[in-house]
Amino acid sequence: MRVAVDLAKASRLLNHGPTVLVASAHGGQRDVMAAAWNMPLDFSPPKVAVVIDKNTFSRRLIEASGEFVLSVPCAAQIEMVVGVGNSSGRDLDKFARWNLAAEPASQVQAPLIAGCLAWLECRVYPEPHNEKTYDLFLAEVVAAWADDAAFINGRWQDLAPPQRALHHLGGGEFFTSAGSIKAG
Repeated sequence: MRVAVDLAKASRLLNHGPTVLVASAHGGQRDVMAAAWNMPLDFSPPKVAVVIDKNTFSRRLIEASGEFVLSVPCAAQIEMVVGVGNSSGRDLDKFARWNLAAEPASQVQAPLIAGCLAWLECRVYPEPHNEKTYDLFLAEVVAAWADDAAFINGRWQDLAPPQRALHHLGGGEFFTSAGSIKAG
């Protein structure tokens, strides 16, 4: 049996990939925001897409710098993820408020958020129409890092529940994977 889904909630049917933190920096300012609407686009060169609302402070920094870092937080960081996702860098220093340790990136100004499972340093492909109309940013991944216990030989590992990636379901709810299974 099928049930109709309100179109305002239709994105939630696909929107259960990992939640990311989007870190940005420009002109001595920095910010971090949570984003559930993100995805890989290509392998070589690696590209990503992420939606960054025009009203965010992070967007202003990204437009000015042309770069950002995507960090993949773990379940143990859920309160911080919700906090940075529900506040504005215009109003407070999120790094100080949530005691975030920032580590320098290798190719971009934006910082890596410590304690995460993975980090992707990104440079924006300017697409003014997509950015203005859809809040959609496309970027090339210029460096990538992963926690050495979380990602081994090019594969995610089956981690303990507090160390698993967060997946946003909408409405302030998340899930983590229940463990890996293998076909065949």
